[in-house]
Amino acid sequence: MSPQGRGIAKGDTFRILHVSTGNVCRSPITERLTRHALAHRLGALGLATGDLIVESAGTWGHEGAPMEANAAAVLADFGADATGFTGRELLDEHVIRADLVLTATRDHRAQVISMGHSAGLRTFTLKEFTRLVRAIDPATLPPLDDGMAERARALVRAAAALRGWLLAPSADADEVYDPYGAPITFFRSIGDEINEALDPVVTALTGVTPPR
Repeated sequence: MSPQGRGIAKGDTFRILHVSTGNVCRSPITERLTRHALAHRLGALGLATGDLIVESAGTWGHEGAPMEANAAAVLADFGADATGFTGRELLDEHVIRADLVLTATRDHRAQVISMGHSAGLRTFTLKEFTRLVRAIDPATLPPLDDGMAERARALVRAAAALRGWLLAPSADADEVYDPYGAPITFFRSIGDEINEALDPVVTALTGVTPPR
């Protein structure tokens, strides 16, 4: 991990950007749970996660702010690392560098897309991306031998192609609601939602199912 806690680029890389509002609750939880799951799955194969860089930022990001204490507690529940995190405001450069942008809500998705940079085909809400990924046959994706970044890019292309055909069952189905200021019980329910949404995404990225 880099000194900023933002990942290490090695060779051909794929950059995932998680976006919420303040970058102190939802997106930090999602960033660190993604990293934790990737390390756990790939570590079982003796592989490193350096090809996949996982970051986060906020549309009204609290630049330099620590993660909310309840968010850190949720990460501890999952055995994920909350140390070294500082909030960031979403900038053009973050969107430009990202290969996949996963947002907490549809409003965040719209804000990212409105920034331009051809972001539309690689920006989804987290739950939207999960729904699309579940419909993709993993056998159609490149094997890990072709490189993790290549597999991840193919996954994004496949999800984008399905988006107009596989719609959300309800207006709220693609939303992860903001727990800011809520008690720890609500934070934990949001953490469970995020973890459940990430599970098929990490499986598709790595080709490794979680141990049960």
